[in-house]
Amino acid sequence: MPSPLVSVVMSVYNGEEFLGESVRSILDQTFSDFEFIVVDDGSSDRSKSILDAYALEDKRITVIAQDNLGLVKSLNRACGLARGKYLARMDADDVAVRTRLALQVQFLEAHPEISVVGSAVAFIDSLGRILTVAKRPLHDRQIKRALPDANVLWHPSVMLTAETFISLGGYRNVPYAEDYDLWLRIADQHALANLSEILLKYRVHGSQVSISRTVQQAYGALACQASARQRRVAQPDLLENISEIDSELLIRMGVSKAAQQTGIARGYLVCGRNLSRAGKFTLALTMLATFTSGELGSAEPWVIADAFLCMAMTYWMMKENLQALRFLGRALVIRPMILGRPIKKTWQRLSREFQDKRNSKASQIYQVR
Repeated sequence: MPSPLVSVVMSVYNGEEFLGESVRSILDQTFSDFEFIVVDDGSSDRSKSILDAYALEDKRITVIAQDNLGLVKSLNRACGLARGKYLARMDADDVAVRTRLALQVQFLEAHPEISVVGSAVAFIDSLGRILTVAKRPLHDRQIKRALPDANVLWHPSVMLTAETFISLGGYRNVPYAEDYDLWLRIADQHALANLSEILLKYRVHGSQVSISRTVQQAYGALACQASARQRRVAQPDLLENISEIDSELLIRMGVSKAAQQTGIARGYLVCGRNLSRAGKFTLALTMLATFTSGELGSAEPWVIADAFLCMAMTYWMMKENLQALRFLGRALVIRPMILGRPIKKTWQRLSREFQDKRNSKASQIYQVR
């Protein structure tokens, strides 16, 4: 059979709840020259039977069943079987916009100097309702400026060249941050980009990995950042051969205890904020309660203040106003400048509206001429 231009790769572990919608969003793409390789990583629910039914319906799907080996090994196996020029990632609980593959292929074909392209993402709840939109830096220089401090490419929104993936040896054993590690290694040698269009709907729910493995994901991200710093100064990369990422390894990589606590705190804050937006208030407060226990007392003040502010907003949405005011007060004690945020947001909104009006007026004058 002729090789497809794109290989879409997915790993599934007990993902039956949203799997059908996710698979269908790929099969319904406006771009059709792709294969869809899905690894069932030892699921004990109906995931395998759902995948098998779709494989009977559409010959572009290849289902691989295996014992549970974890995401990294599963993705490397799927990518190792891929025949496409481009690899497109997809997760079993997300939804791809119908034009996703078409727009990313068009971009990469027109920009051969780019090795990886992501997109803007809409966060959705379990019912598919949009919660918020996350945009990321678009151009290579902007991405490389931001990447050492934060992962600015959404993994399931990404398409990359198979050649680049193979040349770097695929994903490394960095649990829950394998994508971040890959982008940082690609950035050492290649160009990256994000499209401004929303091409993926990223689902927020209580059982997703970023929530159930917050500490491990934070450790992984910090290790990725330290590894990139080591490469920049030609030091040995300690992530080349590791079996586990823990606090002691991070200390050896130059990541202080305070920096570790800040990284963990940021992870809890992001998860708590997303869960609150999704209406999962009790679970959000459970995540954020870590900040009241004193366990993260060495984290940077801004992240603790933001966590208390998120708790205040969550209690406000629950109509527990006294609790909301209590945590708002705690946030302001730590970081009084929080009061300026509404003013800043209003100013930014008014500035955008003013600029839009100027652009519209200029366009009308040009048309008259």
